[in-house]
Amino acid sequence: MSNFPTNEPTRKPPRAPERPWFSSGPTSKRPGWSVQALSGAPVGRSNRSKVTVARLNQAIELTRSVLAIPADYHVLVMPASDTGAFEAAMWNLLGQRKVQLLAFESFGQLWADDAVNHLKLDCEVLNAPYGQLPDLSRIDPTADLVFPWNGTTSGVRVPNADFLNGREGADAGLVLCDATSAAFCMELPWQKLDVVTFSFQKALGGEAGFGVLVLSPKAIDRLNSFDSGRPIPKVIRLKAKGQADMKIIGGDAINTYSFLVIEDYLDALRWALLEGGLEGLIRRCDRNFATLAEWVERTSWIDFVAEIPETRSTTSVCLKFVAPEVASLAEALQAKLASKIGSLLEIEGVAFDVVGYRNAPPGLRVWCGCTVDADDIDSLLPWLEWAYAEALQGVMAAA
Repeated sequence: MSNFPTNEPTRKPPRAPERPWFSSGPTSKRPGWSVQALSGAPVGRSNRSKVTVARLNQAIELTRSVLAIPADYHVLVMPASDTGAFEAAMWNLLGQRKVQLLAFESFGQLWADDAVNHLKLDCEVLNAPYGQLPDLSRIDPTADLVFPWNGTTSGVRVPNADFLNGREGADAGLVLCDATSAAFCMELPWQKLDVVTFSFQKALGGEAGFGVLVLSPKAIDRLNSFDSGRPIPKVIRLKAKGQADMKIIGGDAINTYSFLVIEDYLDALRWALLEGGLEGLIRRCDRNFATLAEWVERTSWIDFVAEIPETRSTTSVCLKFVAPEVASLAEALQAKLASKIGSLLEIEGVAFDVVGYRNAPPGLRVWCGCTVDADDIDSLLPWLEWAYAEALQGVMAAA
């Protein structure tokens, strides 16, 4: 189709996605989900009761099983989603040695800002613009490392774990990985990671509010041997009497949980096992991404934000406008085009939340994670063409 607007009305595609949820968080519920999945939740019960403690422990053990987390790693649930889990790790663990932070999208930059401006650590921030990764050869294995595995707002991920080689031994720093849009969708090299965080609301489409924090034995050793001297709020405090608080780290509630949320997470974890565990979930993601990528490759007006194919996210797929007449527009007009596309699709009820992140280059973002069906991605693509043609006419007329 031509990239230039015409005055001719465009015909709407005949088929719509059955499940039009393509948000990058909270993401789509699993196929077949209904509110009846929460009917067994032990609501109105103390979070110290046997039944609620058992529910929480079951969620922790199923998480360990699906993700193949090593037996000597600790898994705990934290308040405030992935943000709370990662803040807990930073505030409790960092400060003993130099810290390097990879900032190649909004959340990596957030952790860098926290480290520099709030924790006031001895930091080196390795930056890269949207679409690129920092120079990974500059990573110092003796420094603590903070990075997102997958840039939810940029669609850029690290291609593999090779940049983490050479961190064995007592001289190596800790590795803190924000894996919130990678867990359950990408292979994680657990033996090379000391801290991993993610939230229910991302890859498995859970309800929001809680995050998961995974700690290696080396991370526990850091808790026991290092005291930052900084005051730490109770909701992210991992130590008691100067040592790692093994009650909290062992699975006790750090504050009161919503057991509707926990029940929803359990439902998603059981579905994950039925899909074949992590391997099955990754296959679903790869199939979704391949469906979208084939369309991007043959469509002249859109392209990936991630410049190198090996670094392209298979979950939070971020796209930018590349048609010359659009790329030459002011950023505000490109953002208006993206917003109009999103509005048209939402009005038609065929796709929700496909506009790119507010701080990212103007464009679209389509979640291709494991709870999405490839057939719905395929059904979405003609609607993207339709909405682009419709929105472009108005934007170009106003330019």
